[in-house]
Amino acid sequence: MRSKRVLLITHEDLVPPESIEGLSEKEIHEIRTEYDVYSSLYNLGHKVRILGISDRSLQLRNTIRDWKPHVVFNLLEEFGGIAAYDQHVVAYLEMIRQRYTGCNPRGLMLSRDKVLTKQVLAWHRIATPAFRLFPLGRRFAEPRKLKFPLFVKSATEDASLGISQASIVEDMGSLRDRVSFIHEQVQSDALVEEYIDGRELYIGVLGNSRLMTLPIWELNFGTLSKVQSGIATRKLKMDANYQKKHGISTGPAPGLGDSEADRLHRLAKRIYRALHLSGYARLDFRMRSDGSVFLLEANANPEITRGEDFAESAKAIGIDYETLISRIVNLGLAYMPEWRMYE
Repeated sequence: MRSKRVLLITHEDLVPPESIEGLSEKEIHEIRTEYDVYSSLYNLGHKVRILGISDRSLQLRNTIRDWKPHVVFNLLEEFGGIAAYDQHVVAYLEMIRQRYTGCNPRGLMLSRDKVLTKQVLAWHRIATPAFRLFPLGRRFAEPRKLKFPLFVKSATEDASLGISQASIVEDMGSLRDRVSFIHEQVQSDALVEEYIDGRELYIGVLGNSRLMTLPIWELNFGTLSKVQSGIATRKLKMDANYQKKHGISTGPAPGLGDSEADRLHRLAKRIYRALHLSGYARLDFRMRSDGSVFLLEANANPEITRGEDFAESAKAIGIDYETLISRIVNLGLAYMPEWRMYE
């Protein structure tokens, strides 16, 4: 691949240094993804600039106008502190006819809105847990059709924000309390789902129109009790010391037959297309003991840190980290938004 001008955009607090030598473990952890992507792009021979963004687009516009990057490598997960606004940054890039990596605006909008995701997938007859939305600012009304236990989370926030062991509720009083917690502490609508007990499986997908699925990965809850292993809390996902203490890990899902694995890969592609995703994504499933499968989350632009789930599943089929980053760049260069129809 020829050298390209690549503009790496991220939150202004996550701009990585040229070297992580001398940084503390905590400091490295905070900018790990950004540094891994930056250093890989540099090692691939690209000309790389990094731009930290907070709540203004003027600097982004000026940098693109003056430097004319071939592609923007998008690592933004929010804009102005609002997770759902990352779709508007990508929409802006499309409006100024700038190529970029990762998911398109429509796919980001559909996958970020968990209720809309469920509605779209229901039309496609793809199973997700039965649910009820409790809007912020509305009075609590008892759901009559849902069966306990129930799982309560934010309808819009990601990265397990607001999720803890108390998110699984067994009675109406606990449900009322947890919905109030999401409203007051997370400041978002509360999504209540029927809890699905089973294996937690992840499938990475790469592609725009032609799709590649990565090996099926599974979250191993280690020494945690059955109650504690019911959900992937923020602490479980983000706290390396907690993971080490309890032997929590992810890796290739064992014991799946060829037909079962093939069914999951085909399902992942159906969901990816139904939600109009592009670039790359990770789909999170729960599989019951009877083999029934439910989509829990569709994660557009998932974490691509070296050594984490997405990169490790790619590595398992011979795609090393720098090759993965190169593929993501190529997918961004090749994506066909509306404006390219009129070039």
